[in-house]
Amino acid sequence: MKLTFEQRVRYESRDGRSYGLARTRLGVSLRAAEWLRLSAMAQDSRAPWYGPGAPNTVRDPIDLQEACVELFGERKSGFGMTAGRMMLNYGEARLIGSPQWNNLSRTWDHARLYYRLPKARLEALMVSPVKVRIGEFNRPVLGDRIWGTYNAFPNFHRKNLIEVYLLRHDLNQPGAVRLGVNTFGFRMAGPFAAGSRFSVEAALQTGKIGPAKHRAGAWFGSLSRRWTLGGRALDLSGEYKFASGTDDPGNPARSGTFDQLYPANHDKFGHQDLFGWRNIHNARSLAAWGLTRSLALNFMYDSFWLASARDSLYNGSGRSIARSAAGSAGRHVGQEADVFATYKYSHFQFGAGYGRLFKGGFINHTMPALRPTYLYVFHTFSL
Repeated sequence: MKLTFEQRVRYESRDGRSYGLARTRLGVSLRAAEWLRLSAMAQDSRAPWYGPGAPNTVRDPIDLQEACVELFGERKSGFGMTAGRMMLNYGEARLIGSPQWNNLSRTWDHARLYYRLPKARLEALMVSPVKVRIGEFNRPVLGDRIWGTYNAFPNFHRKNLIEVYLLRHDLNQPGAVRLGVNTFGFRMAGPFAAGSRFSVEAALQTGKIGPAKHRAGAWFGSLSRRWTLGGRALDLSGEYKFASGTDDPGNPARSGTFDQLYPANHDKFGHQDLFGWRNIHNARSLAAWGLTRSLALNFMYDSFWLASARDSLYNGSGRSIARSAAGSAGRHVGQEADVFATYKYSHFQFGAGYGRLFKGGFINHTMPALRPTYLYVFHTFSL
């Protein structure tokens, strides 16, 4: 039996509004037999100083975060499965993930069956996001589900990893637009030339959103390499991302805005987590300098454009936050600069960061009062 404990406290200030976030977790994992493992986790998330009526995006008093059974998890080949409630991440969590920076961290009610071979893992899955209900026991939204297959082939070629997936996103709930989206995609990652590493991912979508025929796509590519500066490791990376938008949002028969499913978007579109993988071009660079074995300093830069000037700008959860129906506001959203540092000592981790968005033409026309700045400090204790 293994017990785990984690407590994280973070103080944030966003555009002049300040509040605290506190999250505590207590977990237990029991290997009941050679072929059976049981695990559970309780989580308590609160938002002190937020003020009355803090939403369920930042607080959820003690609830069940995980309760899972795993069969044949120790086998290196053959069948295995997991079922129950669990935090899940697939690939780089660009489509299915549990964002840990979030004070709640999404969890899933799921079932998945996999078969392991020496150079492959073949999996069938069905997952449904758990809806946070303040004052009640959290329950899954079974009318909102993702099912299909996600297959991984490590050491596919020269130590490269390739993942291939076919996922179906169904949404059938009262009061919501009916959704049936198929996502066909792949991801590759591994070593590249001159000591560098690469990662690429691409996905195409078909199906329907309400009565509209849905056709969309997205892709991502990155290249990174470790250098030495002052005798310390310096990791440099650059990447580019694209996700399609709808050229004619007023046409009820066609939809072209990429469905990002349920990703873990932290740091993928800037450290402030303002935007998501829908109707966007994003160029991003990151420099991570290890000043000591425990202290790391990071510099991040992002620039954003809309893929379609007439479609919306979407936030990290995939919701529309601004739109120019005529497309007259331009496509450049803005640029973001971030600096943040982390320090590890024994069971503690400390961190602080600052970010600022420099507005582009689109935001100046659609949200001129927006002046987003982000400042935070945090500490985490884990056992």
